[in-house]
Amino acid sequence: MSVERLSVGGLKKIAIYGGTFDPVHHAHLILARQAIETLDLDKVILVPAAISPLKKAAPVASGEVRLAMLQAAIKGEPEFEVDQCELLRPPPSYTIDTVEEICRRECDVSIYCLIGEDNVEQLPRWHRFAELEKMVRFVVLDRSGKQPSHSYQLIHRRLDISATEIRRRVAQRESIRYFVPESVDEIIQREKLYREQSQ
Repeated sequence: MSVERLSVGGLKKIAIYGGTFDPVHHAHLILARQAIETLDLDKVILVPAAISPLKKAAPVASGEVRLAMLQAAIKGEPEFEVDQCELLRPPPSYTIDTVEEICRRECDVSIYCLIGEDNVEQLPRWHRFAELEKMVRFVVLDRSGKQPSHSYQLIHRRLDISATEIRRRVAQRESIRYFVPESVDEIIQREKLYREQSQ
């Protein structure tokens, strides 16, 4: 029987990390791992979005393929989990629906919501934000190294890797080795993803 770490008050600490993950790459995984260590989390749940209500463009890869890439990327990592709840619901993907769904499944949990620095400005526009803010603790994952303009807890590591750059490199027939896990690269090649230039 395994003994799980418990936070103060006996609550399990989990974080929800949503995004398009188009594709998932090492910067996502490094920051998620740093969140586990910094916040003493029991696990991080990675949630691929169907269609984000605040993003103009739909993901390039299908939900099914993005899910497969995430599952391949975290294989053998017990502190990471992938949840496809947003892919199963009709779009758009609202974080509060995901939080409510996970709360129904997980008993006695303290929930953190990991978001990218580029999402902070949009937060007040998130669906039912006032309610959401009472349910989770927002933690900002910052890859830029710029001075923060918010008061949320920050997890910072300067990492110059982006999904946009990876898609561009694939379209230009450049190597993405070391940008993504090898298993993810294999799926990208097998599915012939990102061969055409996208934004």
